[in-house]
Amino acid sequence: MTATLDETTRTALEAAAFRRLVEHLRERTDVQNIDMMNLAGFCRNCLSRWYREAADAQGVALTDPDAREIVYGMPYKEWQAKFQKDASPEQKAAFAKAAPTPTAAPTPKPAPTPKPAPTH
Repeated sequence: MTATLDETTRTALEAAAFRRLVEHLRERTDVQNIDMMNLAGFCRNCLSRWYREAADAQGVALTDPDAREIVYGMPYKEWQAKFQKDASPEQKAAFAKAAPTPTAAPTPKPAPTPKPAPTH
């Protein structure tokens, strides 16, 4: 069964779910970003980037550090110092395996050769 929600209610529910997700991630400092990336394909940094992108789309100026502080509940550097652990070789290997392969940039076309000036 699919509930039919008006736009205002749907937005309010989505906002509440987002706030709960952020609260949960703030509580679960034991969960490392690399583990989230390896298992779910996103992490706290992704969430903060999406938040900043949404702000940009609404014409709201928000820096990456400010967006990260909203998600982390403290400045990112402080969170890293308190909670981030060095990734194990296994975590790094899983991340490398799961990471999308970057698309090769197109080879630039060579600049046209200038034609010699006509002689009169």
